[in-house]
Amino acid sequence: MTSVNQRTVPATAAAVAIVDDHEAVRLGLRAACEAAGYSVVADTPDVARLLEALSGRRCDVVVLDLSLGDGTSVTENVRSVLATGSAVLVHSIADRVAAVRESLAAGAAGVIPKASPMSDVIRAIATVAGGGVLNNVEWASAIEADSDFARAQLGRRERDVLHLYASGLPLKLVAMQLGIAHSTAREYLDRIRAKYVEVGRPAPTKVDLLRRAVEDGILPGLDPDGGDARR
Repeated sequence: MTSVNQRTVPATAAAVAIVDDHEAVRLGLRAACEAAGYSVVADTPDVARLLEALSGRRCDVVVLDLSLGDGTSVTENVRSVLATGSAVLVHSIADRVAAVRESLAAGAAGVIPKASPMSDVIRAIATVAGGGVLNNVEWASAIEADSDFARAQLGRRERDVLHLYASGLPLKLVAMQLGIAHSTAREYLDRIRAKYVEVGRPAPTKVDLLRRAVEDGILPGLDPDGGDARR
């Protein structure tokens, strides 16, 4: 598993919540998270009860199942969790490609299949708690399987700006490297964001732009063997 834009967060400093309508899954995740040093602040069968349980408490990552069986939509649940300030890690059956794609479009930081070893789940939580976005095979498969993730038809200079900016350079250095004014680079960035909004793939943050750059092949993602092609 590979992560991007990750900062180190000690397990003891991260608060985790779990949403799954299967009690056995919740208990297993809670035990594994606590054994890894995380503080589990809530585990609930649905998002509504999660919001009640949090009641203003800080939570870094919510591990969210997509099949809650309570009539709520994937987008509704992801956005409700994000509104609390928590990041979302989807923990679901990997073959539900449409639901996974919907969760990513709604702002989830990544997906980890329920069939994954618990050690992989814990590492995924660490990545998301550190502000990272998972870039893994499940994510790529969800993107490739849905035509709604069509490219935003960026021009060559727009792709250059996105490549450098999403790679981590401040906009001022992007402008210097491309030999353009800072204000011009800002205009390109605004135009890029506007184009992604037009195709239903908003990218308001730098992490969102990184995801779009990987999705559209502007930055490399994972190779078929699961390694990071940038290495």
